[in-house]
This record gives sequence, structure tokens and C-alpha cells, in this order.
Amino acid sequence: MEAVTERTTYTGGESIAERINRHISLNKKVTIASVASATGYSRTTVSRYLAGKYDADATELEAKLTAYLDTLGDVPEVEAAALAMGKGSGKRSFYESQDARNVLGVCQSSQEFLGMGIVVGRSGYGKTHALKQYARLPRVAYVECDDTMSARDLVEAIERTLGLPSGYGTIWKRVNGIRDFFNTNRGYLLIIDEADKLVSKYTQKKMEILRAIFDQSDVGLVIAGEPKLEAAIKTYLARMANRVDFYASLRGLSEQEVAEYLHDYDIAPDALEELQARARNRQTGCFRLLDRTLSNVRRILAANGGGTITLKVIQQASGMMML
Repeated sequence: MEAVTERTTYTGGESIAERINRHISLNKKVTIASVASATGYSRTTVSRYLAGKYDADATELEAKLTAYLDTLGDVPEVEAAALAMGKGSGKRSFYESQDARNVLGVCQSSQEFLGMGIVVGRSGYGKTHALKQYARLPRVAYVECDDTMSARDLVEAIERTLGLPSGYGTIWKRVNGIRDFFNTNRGYLLIIDEADKLVSKYTQKKMEILRAIFDQSDVGLVIAGEPKLEAAIKTYLARMANRVDFYASLRGLSEQEVAEYLHDYDIAPDALEELQARARNRQTGCFRLLDRTLSNVRRILAANGGGTITLKVIQQASGMMML
């Protein structure tokens, strides 16, 4: 599993590619396919340009993309701000950390090139949140697994997320129905989250179902889970391991990313140090803990009419989390 996605188009900015990608991420009616159709270029060409992999002269392509952007207009500043932050709450609906960009990049590449991607990350690092963000896009099916799932349950969950009626008969027949769907509706991405709960040294049947769907369908597949997922695939599922095209391992928030995430808050120095620890401590810190702490801090500040986050307020917020 050496392939790593270094580039993703889900970043802010003012370049042509970034503006188009922002429209794609915020408007379900705008897709790479629709951009390609409007500009007269192939979907692959537009996709490579948006991913920063277009190595030919882009002058003519950029001219047509610019003209296309003029027909779309831009996202109004007020609307963009509302999309970036939870309405009136000060809470971001989605923060593009490097981890999040890597997850989105694996998803995008797997969908564009009908490849297989693996995403691994510790609980609380934001893996599921990023995957669900990507799942808002067209032709993306998302399934979240749990320990109680049987092979039949997994097949039913995939049928449900695709809008297929629950099938009858053997698992083999129902899997064939799923494969037929993907081969008829090309360009889909199937995301299987918490996939580490599907595999053990005693059974690999559920993961073999996913491999069979991927091998015999025109579909991209992203399998995500905690770090033990990677070891399990390498140990028990060699036929799946050698099919992996894209890979991301989440590292957690950097000190700079935490500071950026907290930029809009008035925070006392000792409180900032505590929030950094909650986000980055290697044993207990994670994005989820930081976000939950901030949610409770906002409630306390709203109730008390305060504006500055102090260490005392954080301690009160921790008490709320333990109730």
C-alpha cells in the first residue's frame, strides 16, 4: 500500500481549477462531467486539469473554463460564509485539514479512475466526517459498518444506499444485482466506512464480497477504518491488498491547523495551550475532542454572556461532557 494521494482539489483559493472545484463541492448540479460537456473537452481531460495532473498546454482549456465560470457566477460572500460556518453558531460545518484533504483526494481519485482506495485513521481524527462530506456529491454511495453486521446485512446496506429494493435469494444473486447496477450506472464510488469491523482472522467473507463487487464492476471503492484495518488486509486479504491504488493515513491536526481552527475565538493563552493538548495529545487528543469541547464552551459563553475562552470555561465544558 504505497500509493499516496498528495493532491486534492478541495482547497480554497482563486485559481481557475480551485474555483471550479469549489462550485462542484457546493453545488450538486455541477459535476466534472457537466463541466466537460459545457467546454467540449473529455471528462478525463477536465479531471486531470482539476487534479493538477494536466501536462499539456492548458491555454485553450483555461479560456473555455473561464468562460464557463462566467456563466456560473460566483458564490456570494455571505452564502460562502454560511456554508463554511454553522449558521450563527461559530461552528464550522467542515474544516479542511490536511487529513481531510487527503481523505477527499483518495475518494476523488478512486471515483475518477475507478480504483480502490484505503483510508486509515484513529478514532476521532475526522475520517468519517470527511467521508460523509464527500458522500454528498453525486454518484457516491456510503455505508457505515458495525460489529454486528453479517454478510447478508452488508449486502442489504449496499442495496439500501443505492436505492435498490432489498433482494431475495442467495447472497451471490444479490451481489450480482449490485454489480449490474454499477455496470449500468458507471462512475459511482462505493465508500465502506468502519470496514475494520468486517474482517478478522476468523472470517474474511464480508471483505471478499467487496472485492468481488470491485473486481467485476465499473465502480470505485474506498475502504476506511482504524489503523488495524491496514494490517488485517495485508495479513488476511492479499488479493485485496494488491489492488490498492490510493492510500491515506491520517496524522491528526498540526499545531498550525489547531490555531487556524481557533482563529475566530478570543482565547486566553493558558486556555489555548489546553485546547492544543486536547487536539494533539498522542494518547488522548483528537479533532473530535477539540470539537466537542468547543461546542460546550460556546454553550457556556452564550449562557454567561462572556466572550473570552478561559481555562475555567474549558474545565466547566469538560464537566458537561462527563455528565
